[in-house]
Amino acid sequence: MATSEAGTLRLGTAQGRWVLLATVLGSSMAMLDGTVVNVALPRIGTDLGAPLAALQWTLNAYLLTLAGLILLGGALGDRYGRRRVFLLGVVWFALASAACAAAPTIGVLIAARAVQGIGGALLTPGSLAMLQAVFHPDDRSAAVGLWSGLGGVSAAIGPFLGGWLVDGPGWRWIFLLNVPLAVLVVAVASRHVPESRDESATGRFDVLGAALAALALGAITYALTAAGGGLSPMVWVTGAAGLALGAAFVTVERRTAEPMLPLGLFSSRLFTAVNLVTLCVYAAFSGVFFLLVVQLQIVSGFSPLVSGLALVPITVLMLALSARAGRLGKRIGPRLPLTLGPLLCAAGVLMMLRIGPDASYWADVLPAVTVMGCGMVLLVAPLTATVLAAVEVRHAGIASGVNNAAARAAGLLAVAALPALAGLSGDAYQVPASVDSAFHTAMLICAGLLVAGAVVAFTSVRGNVLAAEDHPVAEPDCQWTCGTNGPPLDPGHLATRHGEGPATGSATGPSAG
Repeated sequence: MATSEAGTLRLGTAQGRWVLLATVLGSSMAMLDGTVVNVALPRIGTDLGAPLAALQWTLNAYLLTLAGLILLGGALGDRYGRRRVFLLGVVWFALASAACAAAPTIGVLIAARAVQGIGGALLTPGSLAMLQAVFHPDDRSAAVGLWSGLGGVSAAIGPFLGGWLVDGPGWRWIFLLNVPLAVLVVAVASRHVPESRDESATGRFDVLGAALAALALGAITYALTAAGGGLSPMVWVTGAAGLALGAAFVTVERRTAEPMLPLGLFSSRLFTAVNLVTLCVYAAFSGVFFLLVVQLQIVSGFSPLVSGLALVPITVLMLALSARAGRLGKRIGPRLPLTLGPLLCAAGVLMMLRIGPDASYWADVLPAVTVMGCGMVLLVAPLTATVLAAVEVRHAGIASGVNNAAARAAGLLAVAALPALAGLSGDAYQVPASVDSAFHTAMLICAGLLVAGAVVAFTSVRGNVLAAEDHPVAEPDCQWTCGTNGPPLDPGHLATRHGEGPATGSATGPSAG
């Protein structure tokens, strides 16, 4: 199928099923990676003799390149072909995964993880954008629903699979698993997925903006991570450099004709407020996911497998109830869900203070993660819908991408800062008493962030902006489930909502020109 024939594929055909398989498997590679690595961190640290800061960078090197480049990745797909950029991302991700698996030292692993994040930034936006572009308008909703639901299943099995691999053949297999998946994705996509692009995309890419964003995030992350060992001159220098690079990024985005991040979006008070909520809640989520598995393995003595299973109820709840939460938010307005959701999550986090040396999975862990999962269900779909409703429909794609990037940047900074704020550094993550004390402090901080998010939502989100009685609004593509690592991406083209033709915006950014 040629690019010009995009938007005609039917879901019930053999080719339609192959396209769905390729996009689900491709997005699952990145989704699995986001859930299995946390479970393996204590074992990686022991095997490679890594201090806590190195384990933080094992997560953050990936998040840094992913968050910094995901908007650019979507624009590249629009310009040069979504299938082409998607396949490049899949191959890139697989090669970097193989390098992670073979890493002889923690430094090599960190470098390979940064390269892996580049691949993730290329493949992540293309997966959903291809579905929106190639399927017939009558079948798009069903295709996205299946993609979302099957992706939710892969997220649910990720922690279990990661724990099983770490307990069994070893942590290196959590990366090797991506290689055969990538081979299958490339074989299917090359043969069955039609190419699609935005024929009107012209002009220059905002490469300078992307570079400044990544460098600013990198410098600030380094400063926050290094602060765990003391406020040395290098911490102050890199922190100041990160802030200066951030200021330069804002200046460049204001002056660039086609910016990666159109700052005009933030003229909407609602858009700004909801992104502040996103920063608060996803920083808290990332902090909990990072430190909970360490607490369970080092302090409570759980195996990696059981530690991974501890997180499964959250994903199962998201899988089962996200659609209902989205409909509830549309019916009653987003203010109540965006206020009660973070507060319920905070209650779940405070319940985690019971998790200690003699913790019981059934009495201590399961109730806490279940309450937190219920809060996330109530929060995530209305959060994304409100972001999309805060801007004109033609900007919904970039608005969704900004919100997703904000969530990932929040996670990046939380993983960097929380251990230092909680007093955990060096090899102390292998000492149960030190981990237990730091975990309790960190959970209080995370609960505070969630309460702050609730306060921002209660004071800033007013009225039912999702009713769309006087103007159309885009809706989030999470009919079946929303992600736990970041808000769902949405191509955000009104035509896809009303059957008028194929989408022309990427899942994470506008056309590059």
